[in-house]
Formats: sequence, structure tokens, C-alpha cells
Amino acid sequence: MTEIAYLSLGSNLGDRAANLRDAIVQLEELGRVGAISGFYETQPVDMPDQPWFLNCVVAIETGKTARQLLQLALKIEAGMGRLRMRNKGARNIDIDIVLYGDHVVNEPGLNIPHPEMHKRRFVLEPLVEIAPEAQHPELGKSAQELLAELPAGQVVRRL
Repeated sequence: MTEIAYLSLGSNLGDRAANLRDAIVQLEELGRVGAISGFYETQPVDMPDQPWFLNCVVAIETGKTARQLLQLALKIEAGMGRLRMRNKGARNIDIDIVLYGDHVVNEPGLNIPHPEMHKRRFVLEPLVEIAPEAQHPELGKSAQELLAELPAGQVVRRL
């Protein structure tokens, strides 16, 4: 049994575009990478005193469980040299599971859908680009509807 998962990738250290491309190549080992959004330059949201991010969203068809997918994404981050020295701080790569099919998962260290996805333009704009009808299983709204509801304020520019 496979699921379609949507992963949000971000980088704000080093060669941001190369970091995203490297992570995408490595994600191909976890399943079949389908759609990949364009790259978006985005203003940091939670900690503004850091470099701007480059973000994208990737669709992956995988036979991995959500927990396995998370563990493998963390392994990719570690292999790329991510250091978790400051929560929400600068990082060369960040991989978050945004959606995993229509599943809702609330386990220690794993929450799907991502608990902040509906508030984050840097997640929703690239998600809408590749899957505008992707449904938030708890809110019952599409990615496109969630994006339309966001207030102005988060700077997100497609490159």
C-alpha cells in the first residue's frame, strides 16, 4: 500500500538551491518523487533575525509509514550536516511532512498534518502550485482554500 505524502523543504544556509536539489535527489530513495514545486524565496516567520529561506514542496508516493518517512527525512537532514542548535534557527536543510494521504497522526515527535501548515504561506504557495486540491484532513479545506484565507504579511516570491 502506498500513500502520497507532501514534504516541505527549506534552506537558508549555504547554497540554498543546491541544498534543496540534493535533498530531492535523496528523497527519491524513499519512494517515487512526483511533482516538485518551483523554488520560493521566503521571509523567516518565527525568528526573523536570520537569512531568508528558499522553500519548495515535493510530492512523493511511498510505501513507507509516516514514522518511517520522518526517520528517513531526519537521516537525510543529518547526512547533509544539519545541526539542531536553535529551535527554528538557520539551517542548511529542513524537511517536514506536511500531509500524508488523508491520515491524521498525533504521536510524540510526529504530527500530521503539520500543525502550522495552514498558517504558513511558504508551505501553501508551493503546495498549491503542485496540488491545489490537496485536502487538510482535519480542517476539510483544500490547500487552495487555506491559501486564500491567509492574511497578508508573509513575503513569498517564486524564483
